[in-house]
Amino acid sequence: MTQVYDEAGNIIFHGDTVNVLKNHIASESVDIIFLDPPYNIGKKFGDFDDKWESEAEYINWSYQWLDECIRVLKPNGTIYLMTSTQAMPYFDIYLRQKLTILSRIVWHYDSSGVQAKKYFGSMYEPILHCVKDKNNYIFNAEDIKIEAKTGSQRKLIDYRKSIPTPYNTEKVPGNVWYFPRVRYRMAEYENHPTQKPESLLERIILASSNKDSLILDPFAGSFTTAAVAKKFGRKTISIELQEEYVKIGLRRVLEWKEYLGEKLLAPEKNYDVNVQN
Repeated sequence: MTQVYDEAGNIIFHGDTVNVLKNHIASESVDIIFLDPPYNIGKKFGDFDDKWESEAEYINWSYQWLDECIRVLKPNGTIYLMTSTQAMPYFDIYLRQKLTILSRIVWHYDSSGVQAKKYFGSMYEPILHCVKDKNNYIFNAEDIKIEAKTGSQRKLIDYRKSIPTPYNTEKVPGNVWYFPRVRYRMAEYENHPTQKPESLLERIILASSNKDSLILDPFAGSFTTAAVAKKFGRKTISIELQEEYVKIGLRRVLEWKEYLGEKLLAPEKNYDVNVQN
């Protein structure tokens, strides 16, 4: 396990998530945790194969880092957890006994190819929005408002009120979110098989943290969480097991130019602002 950091307080751990959480993160020290773990569906991550011997082994491993995340979360802290549609019931049932689940969010996206021919292909990923104390947590509604189409586009009037009033032109997003997946040639693309879009993390970070809040990502991957958090003045702790992806974080978050004699370069991209899906 190695640890590196910058002057702004952004820390990267190269090591096993459970070990780092147990031995290097203090109890009740983190404001928000974004969890995007391996889904146990057979993807290849560097030298790691995302497939356990059994579903039970995967769930037991997951409960270890979940318990540690709950331990390090502040009393007014927030957890966002993503996982596969197959595994989410296990996480949901487990967490509802330990935290308050405020929202069950659906992140949906389009596809550029055929998803399935003998069943309905998956076009979304579920996210749990959880807090330790349902009466004391951060939620910056004003920072994440979106256009309310009824009010801003259709310009309807609500005649049910004693004084007819135009519908609001802005609203807090509901629990179904559309953000395009990150594709090759997009400006934010990194060489990682399950990179999440910056727009998704922007909404989460702006909603549930303040400037100088400490954000933890135990499965950093493409380091989108830390990169977005840094842009908005938050501090970060990122944990990543694969050296191949740690190098992304060193470049993208800590702004290193070189690692052990290797130049750290972003993937070559033919930028196309029209590439959405």
